Amino acid sequence: MNFDKPLTRRESIKKLLQLGGSLGLAGAIGGSLQTLKVANAASENKKFIIEGIGQTEGYSVRALTRKVFESAGGAGRFVSKGDVVVIKPNISWARRPELAATTNPEVLAAVIELCQEGGAKKVRIADHTINDARRCFALSGAAAVAKNTGADLIHPRSSLMKKMSLKGNRLDTWPVFVPLVEADVLINLPVAKHHSLSRLTIGMKNWIGAVGGSRYSLHQDIHQSIVDLAHFFRPTVTLIDAVRIMTRNGPSGGSTSYVTEKNTLILSDDPVAGDARAAMLFNHQPQNLGFIRMAQEQGLGTFDFQKLAQQKVVL
Repeated sequence: MNFDKPLTRRESIKKLLQLGGSLGLAGAIGGSLQTLKVANAASENKKFIIEGIGQTEGYSVRALTRKVFESAGGAGRFVSKGDVVVIKPNISWARRPELAATTNPEVLAAVIELCQEGGAKKVRIADHTINDARRCFALSGAAAVAKNTGADLIHPRSSLMKKMSLKGNRLDTWPVFVPLVEADVLINLPVAKHHSLSRLTIGMKNWIGAVGGSRYSLHQDIHQSIVDLAHFFRPTVTLIDAVRIMTRNGPSGGSTSYVTEKNTLILSDDPVAGDARAAMLFNHQPQNLGFIRMAQEQGLGTFDFQKLAQQKVVL
């Protein structure tokens, strides 16, 4: 950690909250009272969860993404000038966006733009795909997003994998996709979908795409593997893409008949709470999912997301 680094905007907001009071800060950052409540929660080290819902016909996914971040205090709460931001979407499969096997490219584009506006020096997209990376990037729309936004699209390769100590209950030393641990800001950007073994793959399971090695063996004790990886990769924030969710035959899918439109985004700095709220979109009780229950038991967060500073925004 660089102790000579100037205060980030997030730290500055905390200072202002402590020194100037809530009403003064509300005027300073131009936020709504609801946004201020989330900022106050941050000053008290209280976790937050924000749910964005697109209700109007033809709503803009990019606009909804922006509104969700604005409600959390803006991208500048998480990104400081000069930061290297790495975004970890789920683009493991060579599938078109409408099949909901991969992160929505409109959400990805909006997050990149917000980070750039927040002063990021570089924004990188990184995922260790299962299918051929070039096909995954092309069909999912990630390659076009990178080209249009100027973000770096990192192709996975062995030279970017380094063995690291995960110190997990099950996983000890494992090859890690280096760009993800070199980031100043790490944003988890999963798509919510069905999984044949873990029942769901949302935020915490997205970290299986952040490592190399024999990933098949991670599925032999999948719930503990998910939690071990989630303990190692601590994102700055997680934005769950539930614009379209895959409700069966996951995680790869392959038919629009498996897809349901939920038009929802969930932003949280508690990875367990985010997954718990998303699980309810599939009519699952969070505590009944092994990886969510274990993550709470092992101190990673809470599945009782109602204890967090909550906000719902509608577009």
